[in-house]
Amino acid sequence: MYNITVGPLTLPTSYVLMLAALLLAIAVAHLSARPRKLPVGAVLTDAALAGLLVGRAAFVLLWWKQYSAAPWSMIDIRDGGIAPWPALAAGLALVAWRCRRQAPLRRPLALGVAAGLLMWQFAGGAALSSSTASARRPDLALTALSGESTTLAAAAHGKPAVVNLWASWCPPCRQEMPMLVDAQAGQADLAFIFVNQGESLAAALPFIAQQAAMSNVLLDPRAAVGRAVGSSAMPTTLFYDAGGKLVDMHIGVLSAATLASKLEKLRAAGH
Repeated sequence: MYNITVGPLTLPTSYVLMLAALLLAIAVAHLSARPRKLPVGAVLTDAALAGLLVGRAAFVLLWWKQYSAAPWSMIDIRDGGIAPWPALAAGLALVAWRCRRQAPLRRPLALGVAAGLLMWQFAGGAALSSSTASARRPDLALTALSGESTTLAAAAHGKPAVVNLWASWCPPCRQEMPMLVDAQAGQADLAFIFVNQGESLAAALPFIAQQAAMSNVLLDPRAAVGRAVGSSAMPTTLFYDAGGKLVDMHIGVLSAATLASKLEKLRAAGH
């Protein structure tokens, strides 16, 4: 499962695992530092925030061309655009700096950081990697706008595919759709497939009509694709190689920069 839903809130599983790793790191460090009541929790929280800021800044610089066209999108972290290695380096650097200034913090912080990283690597990263590696493109009967029955494989025409799960009532879906439609027009080597979830043709058609260049739209009135891929959130965007293997996915709004980074990964998977 790629997302966890709590009431009206839907979170990507990767975010939940990162939070769990941070909480474990704080708990282990706190237990080690408890006899001396050292402020280890604050240090690890500051390190996590520093990592997020530096990782985001590095990602923005890497994809500056895309962000410069929409400057406000730089601060919208919902697109998940964070460079992992700069983020990790910044977090560890802050911890090291605090340890250098306060020697009693060294042991509890080292234990906490080790516990958090191990959890992310083995319980988090390994779980997400294995589920992605084994995931295949669902072979389900869908309906084209013409009324004909089809499948994702048929709609991909043998190309790597970007499969976007959306609904016309979903504000984030409506927000990202013009960008995806533009990308569809400019990426002839990829198949962009827009799979409407849970709506009839009559309900979806007014929004489709507003997207003049939108093509390769399929209807999935029972939202079977979302269930098959393990995501109940919308929008969800899946990236499949030409053989139908899942290379990457994204839950929530895509920015042009995040889409570009994932298309680069998708193309690299084909070589």
